Amino acid sequence: MRSILLYIIPAISLLFSSCSTKEQKSIPISDSNVQQNEILPSWNEGETKQALIEFITNTTKKNSPGYIPIEDRIATFDNDGNLWSEQPLYFQLFYVVDRVNELADSHPEWKNEEPFKSILEGSIENALAGGNEAILKLVAATHGNISTEEYNQSVVSWLKTKTHPKTGLHFNEMVYQPMIELIQLLQSKNYKVFIVSGGGIDFMRVWASEAYGIPSEHIIGSSVNVKYELIEGRPYLMKQPTINFIDDKEGKPVGIHQHIGKKPVFASGNSDGDYQMLEWTTTDNQHPSLGLYLHHTDSIREWAYDKDSHIGKLDKGLDDAKKKGWIVIDMAKDWNTIYPEKN
Repeated sequence: MRSILLYIIPAISLLFSSCSTKEQKSIPISDSNVQQNEILPSWNEGETKQALIEFITNTTKKNSPGYIPIEDRIATFDNDGNLWSEQPLYFQLFYVVDRVNELADSHPEWKNEEPFKSILEGSIENALAGGNEAILKLVAATHGNISTEEYNQSVVSWLKTKTHPKTGLHFNEMVYQPMIELIQLLQSKNYKVFIVSGGGIDFMRVWASEAYGIPSEHIIGSSVNVKYELIEGRPYLMKQPTINFIDDKEGKPVGIHQHIGKKPVFASGNSDGDYQMLEWTTTDNQHPSLGLYLHHTDSIREWAYDKDSHIGKLDKGLDDAKKKGWIVIDMAKDWNTIYPEKN
């Protein structure tokens, strides 16, 4: 999620098939007997797919001049708009809105207090017109003063019961099958894969490990403060209504340093909020490196947006990608599938 504050989203109009966490079998991508369509099968044949395969092959083949030792094979992926959809609102904001409605009976004062009043009346645009102050109130009300256990259960329940207003899918069913395959391919070649997202770290850890096959300790995101408390003799971790860290823009390289302690060699995102992560990864790296942008060009199967979008704006990154040598995925052209098939 891209914001200068946790979950900050411009005012706009309102309009899980999981992959296994089991160890993936190694894919011999350098073996000439392996058919190209057996590797990244949801990717169409072309320059983008070939460039990804060549990078992974060259960095993991022992005799290759681009070989990267296993301990330095670090790949980072943004989440919102890069591993799952993000329109017409960041999905975590849908959770915030539903949470306000769920808690409303316990807060009768919200009927006359913004931004809650507008949320309860169904006007997200009006609610967010209050800017940063309004967002902070929503964060405090929905993410603070609750134990980590209660919060996790709240997210689990929301994912099971709520669906996307356009697709009718559960939100964690709207993950990108081609990106899951890319993650699996990297993992099969001993890459350590991390999520580095502006979204909430606790929110993602509830479901993302199962959806993408990425361990929860490899998920980095924005966070609120947490406090250890004894309540009736039992210890709890209580989420506080105050911001701890914003994992967006310049914050992404900082979060990577603090959580991983190594510069990645592979960084993938979809917006200008990921620009610094790609820039840091591909500048003065001691190893071969790759920056990857997902360009949303498919208005039929998903959404088409970039420079003028209120969500996931891709402007500077799109302009600079060529001169920086970053690969740009054309969703409509490069992907033959968007979401996993339902069982």
